[in-house]
Amino acid sequence: MRILGLDFGDKTIGVAVSDPFGWTAQGVEIIRRDNPAEFKKSMRRLAELVEQYQAEVIVLGYPKNLDGSEGDRCIKTNDFCERIKKRFPKVEVILWDERFSTIAAERSLREVGLNHDKRKSVIDKMAAVHILQGYLDSKQK
Repeated sequence: MRILGLDFGDKTIGVAVSDPFGWTAQGVEIIRRDNPAEFKKSMRRLAELVEQYQAEVIVLGYPKNLDGSEGDRCIKTNDFCERIKKRFPKVEVILWDERFSTIAAERSLREVGLNHDKRKSVIDKMAAVHILQGYLDSKQK
């Protein structure tokens, strides 16, 4: 069984997938949306990925504020979560605290020497990796 990790944003959805054993997360791609309100194309691509990886679980980053409160981003993420549950009723969807995923991804990309433009082009995919890896690590304990 594989698990998908998603970093949901207004214009992009970063995607990661676990290895078959559920130990490590690898970046897959960034699904881009021209219109933040348009979900058809991104849901079609997500369906292809669920099928390709035979995913039974989706870990969706939940963007709480630093103080733990829920803001506008959480409302949008909850709406997206409901869309996923409706489209994939047999797939379990888990909301995962992602407060520091983008910061961690940015730091990792800086450490390997990527310039700003290259970091910007992959940051959402790397944030999805951090979200999923955090979830996978919590299951190992």
